Amino acid sequence: MLIGNELAGLTAGIDALYRSTPRSDGFLDKEGLIPVAMAEVEPTKLRDYAEARERLEALAVRNAGEAETQLRRDYVDEMIDSLLALVTTFEEKPISFADRVRRQIRVETQLVPDGELEGYRGTIREKLDELGYAGGSLTEDFNRWEAQARVPKEAVLAELKALILEGRERVTATMYPMAHEWMEPEGVTAVPFSAYCDYPTRKVLLNLDFPYTRFSLKHLATHEVFPGHLVHMNLRERYVAEGKMPLDGAQVVTSSASSALFEGIADNGMFFLDWVDGPEDELGVALQRLRSAMRCNAAWMMHAQGMSLDEIVPIMADKALQDPVTARSRLAFLSHNLRAPFVYAYYGGDMAVHEVWKTVAPEERKDFWEFLYDNMHTPTTLKKYWKA
Repeated sequence: MLIGNELAGLTAGIDALYRSTPRSDGFLDKEGLIPVAMAEVEPTKLRDYAEARERLEALAVRNAGEAETQLRRDYVDEMIDSLLALVTTFEEKPISFADRVRRQIRVETQLVPDGELEGYRGTIREKLDELGYAGGSLTEDFNRWEAQARVPKEAVLAELKALILEGRERVTATMYPMAHEWMEPEGVTAVPFSAYCDYPTRKVLLNLDFPYTRFSLKHLATHEVFPGHLVHMNLRERYVAEGKMPLDGAQVVTSSASSALFEGIADNGMFFLDWVDGPEDELGVALQRLRSAMRCNAAWMMHAQGMSLDEIVPIMADKALQDPVTARSRLAFLSHNLRAPFVYAYYGGDMAVHEVWKTVAPEERKDFWEFLYDNMHTPTTLKKYWKA
C-alpha cells in the first residue's frame, strides 16, 4: 500500500501549502483542502506547488506499475489528476471552469439540460396532485404544500434527532452494526451550509436560519449521519486502522476525485434504507434533485458564463421553487475558489451512485455496499468495476 501512503502524504503536504497562504477566518477557509482526517498522516514537506506537481507526476508514473489492483490504479490516476488541477488553481494559473469540474469532480455535467429539470418539476406536479394540492400554478400549489409541511423552528432539532435515531436502527438492521455510533444535532446560525457532519466531535450542525420540512430533515439525517457521512467515515477509519484500506482512504479531500462518491453515497441513503415513503417523500426526492441540479447550473452561470449572483438568483428561485432570499443564501459558497466546482459532487455523485444502485438486486445489496464503502471510488471506477 506504498502508493496510498505516498498519495496521502502528498495530499497532506498540498493541504499544508494551501493553509500557509493567509486567508479569511471564515468557515470554508478554515476547512482547508482536507477538512477531516481519520488517521495521522505525516505531510510531505513541499517547497512550493511546483514541487507538488513534480511529485504527483512521478507518483502517477509509478502507480501504473505498482498499483495493487486495476481499480486502485484507475482511482489513484484520477485522484492524482484532480490534485494536479487543484495545484494549477492554487498557483493561479489558467484553467477553465469546465476543466476544473471534469478533472476535479470527474463528471461531464456542465449545464443540467432543461428536459432533465422539467422531469423533476413534472414529478413534483404529479405528487402535489396526489397530495391534494391542485388548482393553481406549480409554484402556487408547491408553496401551499411547503407552508404546511414545514417543521416549526423550535421542533426542528428534536425531529432531526428522532430521524437520526431511526436511521441508526435501519442501518444496524440491514447494513452495518452501528448501535455504538451517534451524532448529536446542534443548532447554528450564520454559516454557509444547511447541515454539516462534524465527525471528530460527533455532532451534526444544523443551520437554523433555513426552514425545513420533515423530508428535508430525513434527507439530512441519512446524508450526514446514517448511512451517509458518519457511516462512510467510520468504516474508512476502521479499515485504514486494520490495514484493509490504503492510508489515503482516511482523508476527506475537498473538490477532488473522491468528492462525487462521498456525496453520492450520502445522497442515496434513503434508497439504501428503503426509506422513501409515499408521495411526500417522492416529491422531496424530486425537489432535492431539482435544486441540486440548479446549483450546478448556477455555478456554471457564474464561473463559465460570467453572470453575477444578482442575475442568477431570480433564475434559481423560479426554476427551483425557492424564494429569492433562500436561493441567494444557498448559493453564497459559490464564490469560494476551492469550493466552486464542489457543488457538482452532489448532483453528479447522486446520479452516479443511483445509476448503479438501480441495477442491484436485493440479494446483491450486501456485496454492493461492501464494494462501495470498502473502496475509494470515482463515478468511473464505480460503474466500471461493479460486477467487473
